[in-house]
Amino acid sequence: MITHADIPTDQAHLMHPLHHPSAYAATRIWVSGQGSIIKDSTGREYIDGLAGLWNVNVGHGRAELGEAASRQMARLAFHSAYAGGTNEPAIALAQRLSALAYPSINTFFFTSGGAESSESSFKTARFYWKALDRPGKIKVISRHRAYHGLTLAAMSATGLPAFWPMFEPRTPGFLHIEAPDPYRFVNDTAGVSLGVAAANKLEEAILREGPDTVAAFIAEPVQGAGGVIVPPPDYFARIREICNQYDVLLIADDVITGFGRTGRWFGLDHYGVEPDIMQFAKGITSGYVPLGGIGVSDGIRDVINGVPAPKRWMHAYTYSGHPTCCAVALANIDIIEREHLVERAAAGGARLLDKLRGLLDVDGVGHVRGLGLMAAVEVVADKATKQLFPPQAGITTKLTDAMLERGLYSRVVMDCICIAPPLVTTDAQIDRIADIVGDAVTAVVRGARQAVAAPAD
Repeated sequence: MITHADIPTDQAHLMHPLHHPSAYAATRIWVSGQGSIIKDSTGREYIDGLAGLWNVNVGHGRAELGEAASRQMARLAFHSAYAGGTNEPAIALAQRLSALAYPSINTFFFTSGGAESSESSFKTARFYWKALDRPGKIKVISRHRAYHGLTLAAMSATGLPAFWPMFEPRTPGFLHIEAPDPYRFVNDTAGVSLGVAAANKLEEAILREGPDTVAAFIAEPVQGAGGVIVPPPDYFARIREICNQYDVLLIADDVITGFGRTGRWFGLDHYGVEPDIMQFAKGITSGYVPLGGIGVSDGIRDVINGVPAPKRWMHAYTYSGHPTCCAVALANIDIIEREHLVERAAAGGARLLDKLRGLLDVDGVGHVRGLGLMAAVEVVADKATKQLFPPQAGITTKLTDAMLERGLYSRVVMDCICIAPPLVTTDAQIDRIADIVGDAVTAVVRGARQAVAAPAD
């Protein structure tokens, strides 16, 4: 039986993501989950407001996914899928994705997760332009508040500076433009919509760097870890136009937004835009086993297939096309289709956004946004100026703790409460999430204002 007494063993032997010993003061040991509910070692239950880490789309406790893994392991747990070898689940999954993904994308390479997918996208973009005898096109443009992973190149594309300092210097050739944040983007271009003005920042960057140096632009259809930034509806159409004009590949980072999260199978489906490369992970297996990948357009595939053998696409991972992981992905997609979870995400997301918008009159709630079962509540000190509370107020930690106290697990980034529960979350649970968020914000903001007003000793 795992108990809180196991934490010293954890401290002695385990390094965590974003590791620092100070985090142990509030450690919870997660022991089980069912649907949208997770339980810790004390027996307390919480609504999983972030679907694990944006990935447990079909919910916790799906025995059929374990059974799919067991069946494949008993037959062929693993063998290399390097060129010259393959396996049935990888073939079947690639074919299945061809039917689900953007129409021009029909060819797939599998990785173990999102950061590996980013690396694969960047290398493929560089390969493509070198194969077309344009070797100077190597730069990748991303956005501020973007998240594309934390391997060195992926971290360099990630637009969250907190991840950079202790690992500098970053990989050369990566740069960032402003995010299309409807709440904070300053549109100073008369007669131009916010979405087009934000997209035009890409054109400015390409011209500043030189079109013959830029290989690709990478973008999440909805920025996730940067605070659930939903772009205006005309943003990506202009982005696609700019990429076409300057021969820049468009990479859609669907790691979070893929497999139903936004109420469509993939995020750019909302905008009628197709990328040249798409990348995915998380929801493809609902986190039950690690799997990710990229899909490339037919045009990129033909270039890859058309080079001489000595110039082949020399990119590889041991676990690419892992048969067990691909078998679980197929079973996971079966669940999403059978239970109509894409449609459920659209309906549940509309309910969630409506409930959260009811909090706009709450003191401290500056902005509410979302698409599908992916939403955020941004907490501010001053609604008129949109000013955040000072870092010393500790709002991020206090909001996280207040939600946990009330039975909701989620994450707060840059004072944005991120909400992305499993797609199976019930209406009653959605309502409870909104209630907890409202109660937590009210309590934390009241406490912060009282602390500011209190006379100094």
